[in-house]
Amino acid sequence: MLAVTWRSIDETRQAIRETKQRTDRPFGVNIVLEWPQKERLEVCLEEGAEVVSLFWGEPAELTSLAHDAGALVMNTVSSAAEAEAAAAAGADVLVAQGWEAGGHVPGEVSTLALTPRVVDVADGVPVVAAGGIADGRGVAAALALGASGAMLGTRFLTSAEASVHAEYKQRVVGASETDTAHGVIFDGGWPDAPHRVLRNRTVKEWEEAGCPTSGSRPGEGEVVATGANGTPVRRYDDAIPTLDVEGNAEDLALYAGQSSGLVRDVMPAKEIVKELASEAEEALHRTSTLGSQEKDAL
Repeated sequence: MLAVTWRSIDETRQAIRETKQRTDRPFGVNIVLEWPQKERLEVCLEEGAEVVSLFWGEPAELTSLAHDAGALVMNTVSSAAEAEAAAAAGADVLVAQGWEAGGHVPGEVSTLALTPRVVDVADGVPVVAAGGIADGRGVAAALALGASGAMLGTRFLTSAEASVHAEYKQRVVGASETDTAHGVIFDGGWPDAPHRVLRNRTVKEWEEAGCPTSGSRPGEGEVVATGANGTPVRRYDDAIPTLDVEGNAEDLALYAGQSSGLVRDVMPAKEIVKELASEAEEALHRTSTLGSQEKDAL
């Protein structure tokens, strides 16, 4: 799934073409609907994106556009009401994102409570659970809640292939489930959008100052790193530390979920998938065995 929201039109086109050169498998694009995105989606569809993931906005127009081009649409939701609206708009898959998730999270409902609610109102549309899932036990739990699958972000952030700064990956690997913060903190570029990040120095100093709003935060506007072509990255910008970042990468937005405590190493994505499948199979077998034992005891 390619994140294209913050790429230029030309960069979006190039990213899709590079992806097609690397794989003949289906791939998708993720688009945030906080801003007008019709032109960007049209480019994605022209270039052959087969799956479109929509988030944070009214999906009807772009859902119709994607369907006209033969693409499938996934819509991320954070409440049953959003799920009903997305299903009515024609979503092919609903992603139930719980509050535990890393990155931008508009809702305040946990994955455990949200997923079955979304399943109940989905009217047959497949549901994928997201937020707080980083191993096969979480995948099995999602299936038990009625979801058709699970979406993992934080776990694959620490895949060998993820194009983020090595220090970012190590911070995730070393984190516990209590080492994240949720709020409007890194809002330079996307104001008023709640998100979950690792509690780094920037977050700690902000919390110690009483969690002030934009304009009165400690170190606000300070250049803490540089990105591609020497582009300055300021404290509280919403940019993540990618591979080309130089400077204090640890002070930037380290988006990660509460599942960080379950992430213990950096592995190739292929091995992560194998491990997830094995763990999920084991968890499902264990719960099935428990059910059989209870029946035998009756």
